[in-house]
Order: sequence, then structure tokens, then C-alpha cells
Amino acid sequence: MTTQSSLTRPRVTISEVAKAAGVSKATVSRYIGGDRQLLAEATAQRLEAVIQHLGYRPNQMARGLKRGQTRLIGMLVADILNPYSVAVIHGVETACRQHGYSLVLCNTNRDDEQERHHLQALQSYNVEGLIVNTLGHQPGELLDLHRRLPMVLVDRQLADLQVDLVGLDNTDAVEQALDHLQAQGYRDIIAIGEPLDGTSSRHERVQAFTASVQRRASVRGRVLSLDAHLPQTLEQCLANDDHGPQALLTFNGVATLTVTRALHANGRGLGNDLGLIAIDELDWCSLVGPGITALAQPTERIGAAAFECLLERLRGSEAQPRRLDFKAQLIVRGSTSLPT
Repeated sequence: MTTQSSLTRPRVTISEVAKAAGVSKATVSRYIGGDRQLLAEATAQRLEAVIQHLGYRPNQMARGLKRGQTRLIGMLVADILNPYSVAVIHGVETACRQHGYSLVLCNTNRDDEQERHHLQALQSYNVEGLIVNTLGHQPGELLDLHRRLPMVLVDRQLADLQVDLVGLDNTDAVEQALDHLQAQGYRDIIAIGEPLDGTSSRHERVQAFTASVQRRASVRGRVLSLDAHLPQTLEQCLANDDHGPQALLTFNGVATLTVTRALHANGRGLGNDLGLIAIDELDWCSLVGPGITALAQPTERIGAAAFECLLERLRGSEAQPRRLDFKAQLIVRGSTSLPT
């Protein structure tokens, strides 16, 4: 049974370790700082035994601040509930751990005020660098912060912020989607995404879709935005089916879920008279109807690459900012199979 005294036991100090081992605090600091080779073997062994006996744990934050290094990386994400964000975070955290860094994670919940608050808080944590998946509405705050520490953007670009950007090759993803739909026989494509609120990746996908459709003489394309009227608007578009077989292209996981719910509410199925292809592979895509065809983002690789870019900056790289665009992988399922 846990006793009250064990719960309130004070933290063992470096002075107590030094006294018990009969050495100076400087000697203890050398030992725990990785300079064991500078000590006599007998002294090192004695310190090892004392530290284990007393249960001493170094205060890594205090040690880091003294050296001017905390080994902390800050990460700001717009929506932690988004499966894309979860997978990218996992990639960043894994890479951090492999290089001896810890991750401080802040979720803005798509709220500008929360983003401003977290940016200020991250500075107080003395993070060494920052990985940002931003809403894009705080350019001044981010520019000011970048003057003081290295920064890498994920998925979303800010025009005035000259830093590395890691994300999906949006043009290629849209091109893959339209190539597949056209090859399957679809001729009327309705693209659906979140509102264009300044988020660069949303603009890039809409622009890529519009440009690609214009190059395809036999294909008609329309773009819808997610809003409260989407079920009705979508039904009106689907009722206008005079251009050939119809298919939907959803621009991200949020759009895919919203559209799937709208189709279900309207009693529409997939894979017969209506196709669906999604950018972002979600865990449940294979479970809906005949399975939803998806363009899977290499999200964990994107996260790892973001940390690798940041690590290069932390090590002193002054190379020109670069953009790393990763290709999506097409996963074909029954939702884009027209009956023969």
C-alpha cells in the first residue's frame, strides 16, 4: 500500500547526491551531463550507486535552460480532431523522439484567438523551434515569432512567411482524381470542399480542379462549398444529370464525412449511378457501401519531413526556404466503379 510519506517525499537534490557520494556538485553535474569519461572510474561507479539508491532524477528543463537548450519543439495544429492532424502529429513526435527532442502540442480548435494565445504560450515554454499548421489569420504574430526561432509550415502556406513548407502535392492529387474518374467513364464531376477562408491548400485544390476540368473537353466540373444548405444544393446538382455519369470529389476528410452523411440522409448510394473519390484516406473509407476510393496522403512522412527540415535549421542551415510536396497514393474501391 502506498503510504502518505511516499506521496509527499521531496525531490532529491543534486546537493544531497554530492553529499552522499562525497563529491562536489560540479562532479555530479559532469556525471549526469554525459561527461562520465572525465571522472575516475571509482567515482563514476559510486555516483551511479548513490543516484540509484536515492532515486535522483535530474531536472532536464533546468539543465536545458542553463545551457540555452530545452530540447523542446513546439507544434501548433488547427484541428486536433482531424485525422490528418493526428497522423501528422504522430510523424512529428516519432521523429522528435528519435533525435532526443520532446514535443509541446497546442490545438487552436480553428479559433483565431486560441491560435494567438498558443503562440504566446509556446514562447514562454522556451521551445527551440516551431512546426505550424496554421489557420493563416495571424501572419504578423508568426512573422514576429520567426525572427526569434526556426519555423516550418505544414500543409498551409503564408505568402509573407519565408520558411520551409511541407505538405501534399495538391495539383497532382487533383489530377490523379480526375484522371481516374474520367478513365472510369464519369463526365460530370462535382467537387466539394470547405469554404475558401484563406487556407492555401483549399485554394490550391480548387484552382487545380478548375484548371484541369478546362483541359478536358468531355468533362463538366462544378465546385460546392460546405455549408448548412449542402444537402439541398447537392441534390439540385445531382438532379441536373444531363452531362453523363456523375461523380463527387471531396477535397478533404471533413468534406468526405459531410458528403457521406448528406448522401445517406437523401437515400443515395455509391458505386452505381453516383461515384465518389476522396482526398485523404480515412479509417472508415473501406467500410462505407462498396468502399470509398481515396487518395491517401503520406501523413506520417509529412510530419517526419517537417521535423527534419526544422532540425536542419536548428543545426544552422541558412539555405533558401524550400517546399516539399509529397504525392498522394490512389486506392481504388467500389465507389468509382460504373456498372458495365
